[in-house]
Parts: sequence; structure tokens; C-alpha cells
Amino acid sequence: MYGMMEKLGRGSVLIREACKNQGLPTPQWKSEKGRGVTLTLYATEVTGEVTGEVTGEVVRILEAMHDEISRRDLQKAIGLKHDDHFRNAYLLPALEGGYIEMTLPDKPNSRFQKYRMTPKGRALVESNGL
Repeated sequence: MYGMMEKLGRGSVLIREACKNQGLPTPQWKSEKGRGVTLTLYATEVTGEVTGEVTGEVVRILEAMHDEISRRDLQKAIGLKHDDHFRNAYLLPALEGGYIEMTLPDKPNSRFQKYRMTPKGRALVESNGL
């Protein structure tokens, strides 16, 4: 972990100090092989934009899903062109949160891969009138 922190440079120290000075919880860095580093900052209050762990990006994916859909079609439905941004900011959080699932989980890179809403995702959609 500290090796990754060294690579992040002085910015990581400044972020930690800024959080401490503002009375915020200490941020957490998580290194995942092949995916880089994730920085999690904790706020003292939650705004209307984020409810619990459901981000606006996850909500946008759920709004665009009706049946099984390919990554490309889902990305197009949301109106995003950059593949990496879509994958990291939208698709992975929705998968990791359990709101959507792969139709071929044993073959994540299959050209036939599609995604569908899980019962948890449907419950969120129904409870929020999406």
C-alpha cells in the first residue's frame, strides 16, 4: 500500500491533511491490481445527489435498462462515448453494488455479454419511481 502511496506523490499527503483540518474522517486508499488506486473520501453529511451507496451514475444505468442489454447499447443509451469512463464510473459500481449482473458471468469478456437488472436494482427503481 505504501508503495502505491509513494507513486501518488505529495498530493496524497495534502488530501489527508485537508481532511484532518476540516474534521473529516481519514480518506482510504485501495490498490487493486490492474485497476489502479481508488480514493474514498467520507463526508459528514450526505447530499440529495447520493443516497447511501447509490450514485447518480448507477441511477442513470438503472433508468436506461429495461431488458438485457449489451455494454455498447447501454453506454449509447446513457450518451457516453469514452469506454473507460463508462466502465469505471458507471458499469463497475452498478455491478459491485449488486444492482445489475452479467448474463454470462463465467465469460466477462464475451462478445455476447449482456447486463440485466437484479432484484436489488428493480427494488431501487420501484422505490424511487425511476
